[in-house]
Amino acid sequence: MNKKTWKVGELAKQTGLTVRMLHHYDKIELFSPSQSSDKGHRIYTETDIAKLQQIMSLKQLGFALDEIKGMIGNPNLNPIEVIKVQLESVKESIRIQEQLCIRLERIYELLNSQQEVTAEQFINLIEVINMNKDKYFTPEQQEKMFKQIGLEERKQYVSEWSEITAKIRVEYEKGTPPENLDVTQLAKQWNDFLDKLTFKDPEISKAAERYYKANPEIGEKFGIDKQLSDYIKKAMLNS
Repeated sequence: MNKKTWKVGELAKQTGLTVRMLHHYDKIELFSPSQSSDKGHRIYTETDIAKLQQIMSLKQLGFALDEIKGMIGNPNLNPIEVIKVQLESVKESIRIQEQLCIRLERIYELLNSQQEVTAEQFINLIEVINMNKDKYFTPEQQEKMFKQIGLEERKQYVSEWSEITAKIRVEYEKGTPPENLDVTQLAKQWNDFLDKLTFKDPEISKAAERYYKANPEIGEKFGIDKQLSDYIKKAMLNS
């Protein structure tokens, strides 16, 4: 960029901003050109470009235009500090995107290797662990769930757990009493696989239970609604 001055259209094209936006900034006296040509064209200088960079950095950091206007007018504003804060914000954004990429790769791995278990079941399993997981599971619990069980082993547990859930559902719909021996045995098997998925960690189990209570539609997709859950709990008391 060798030019020392820019017309509004040239500045818009080179920065990716719109002429309309630059006109608006001029209208609200946030960012106006320092010069004008004999024909009345707006002319921006290198000093203006430096000011525009500060404005866009502050906007990217989430400040409102009226707040930016006050900050830009402050003679104590340190442009180096603005860049530093924006750099930290960008690094944090990159970190979040990298974490999102890791989560998507895990989901892809599960779906790509599925056999008996349906894609919907795998997606919902990942939802339990990942969707809003920071709200329900501590970093230590997340580490345990991801690091201490292999993909194939986890897939097998979920497959067998889902099969047992379906069998219990059949008994429930038949009206079989929860204290029935066959039901109590199924409930015990169901709970054993759940223990494998939660590592018999009571805190992970509680976190998962909180998640299901807050998101009942997730459990229903697995075939576990409140009625079946209560039925299983009653059977567990008799196992």
